[in-house]
Amino acid sequence: MSHLLSVRRAGTLLHPFSLPGAGYTGTLGAQARRFADLLADAGLQIWQVLPLGPTHDDGCPYQAFSVHAGNPDLIDLDWLVERGWLARRDAVAGRQSRAAKARALRAASARYFRRTGPAGDAHYREFRAQADHWLESYVRFRAFRDQLDGLPWTAWPAGLRHCDAAACDARAAQLGDELDALRFGQFVFECQWRELREYANARGIGLFGDMPIFVHLESADVWAHQDLFQLDAGGRPLTVTGVPPDYFSAEGQLWGNPQYDWARMQQTGFAWWLQRFTSAQRQFDVVRIDHFRALQAYWEVPAGATSAKDGRWVAAPGRELLAAVRAQCPELCLVAENLGTITPEVEALRTEFALPGMLILQFAFDGSPDNPYLSHRHGEADIVYTGTHDNDTTLGWFESLDAHTRAAVYRYFGDPDETMPWLLIRQALASRANTAIVPWQDFLGLDGHHRMNTPGTREGNWQWRFRWEQVPEGLAQRIRGLLAQHGRLPASAWDAGYVTGVDAGYGAGRPGQ
Repeated sequence: MSHLLSVRRAGTLLHPFSLPGAGYTGTLGAQARRFADLLADAGLQIWQVLPLGPTHDDGCPYQAFSVHAGNPDLIDLDWLVERGWLARRDAVAGRQSRAAKARALRAASARYFRRTGPAGDAHYREFRAQADHWLESYVRFRAFRDQLDGLPWTAWPAGLRHCDAAACDARAAQLGDELDALRFGQFVFECQWRELREYANARGIGLFGDMPIFVHLESADVWAHQDLFQLDAGGRPLTVTGVPPDYFSAEGQLWGNPQYDWARMQQTGFAWWLQRFTSAQRQFDVVRIDHFRALQAYWEVPAGATSAKDGRWVAAPGRELLAAVRAQCPELCLVAENLGTITPEVEALRTEFALPGMLILQFAFDGSPDNPYLSHRHGEADIVYTGTHDNDTTLGWFESLDAHTRAAVYRYFGDPDETMPWLLIRQALASRANTAIVPWQDFLGLDGHHRMNTPGTREGNWQWRFRWEQVPEGLAQRIRGLLAQHGRLPASAWDAGYVTGVDAGYGAGRPGQ
């Protein structure tokens, strides 16, 4: 196991969407660095984020246009101004909406290529070389889709729909500037994420990312690799994804992603998956495999079904996949999201590959002394959370409990005087688990109006942002004091035993300078 998770540490969960700032969403710029500074002051050594891919209009980071690409919404336009690639007025205008940011990035792209020539500078060329396996299919997918007014790819003209090389080349020849702008946006995202990761790492903070198990039908990944999914001749799914009823949803969840053709995946030596894990290793110090249980068996629902209850479990070759990942990326630190309907077979797979699992304190109080989320049942290897991005805030959760359950929670912890959410935060930090993660909303003491996502719903998710005035005076010192009490403070400003993996990135120095 990576040294990052093998000693007692603590961190927080906050997606960059939720950072403060003047624009329509948080970015990877000055506010992100200020947040990293606050974490370092507090002694927190892990910053967990959600998937970084380009989202659809609903903003869900688990349903992206690409498993490799970065979300241009997160690009800091001031970074472009500093390099002389964008006028200040265009940066200000570009903060107002997604469409305005796209216009600003097109303007910056045009100025950049006028200065460097059509091939770009050495950093850009190196980026294109290392991203060659996904970049062209992604930018073509986005450009073709935009030119066709957002029409789903399953309704495109036949040549484009089937990724015919001649048809795609002919269409791409008409879209040179648009393709340049999309490539440039990905280059900028890569540069900014790398700089933020280096900044955080230098302050003793590891970046903890998330890999969605499934991909959206309307994505470059499915369009460019139709043979790897269970699709009919027109590209429509034959079976789709979901989960049966569980404690997140009494009706189950019908996600609707196309299911993988696992037999075909194995025939290719899991090449598509290995590229995904390589991309994840370039971005993060630790990677969580979302919905890990689907690597042992996945819930398959017939296309057209109206309820997830109509599905069935189907075995998956997770053992073979993880063995291939270990062989190619032996230093990659992986975590299993083992929530939901978990069987002994799923846990056996996780244990075989020594993957830490997740312990959610909000799930602990069903009245059973054998509940695995209760503090006395925690083990060192796993990661304890007060809650996740799919949970209510701890204060919101506690306020929603009936009086009997509230009393049981306090009774379990010895009826302390401490109030929520700090009682649960303290218990997470006191846990035997080496790693403790507390969502940022809990550190801010916010109620249920500030939750990030409500599973099974489509409205009002992925929009929450915090404000600096919500950060109480002395918060960093309060957190640091708790970390000291529970043996979670860093031994020094930077633990020399921790190897970040940042050197796997392309180039050196600051692009454009």
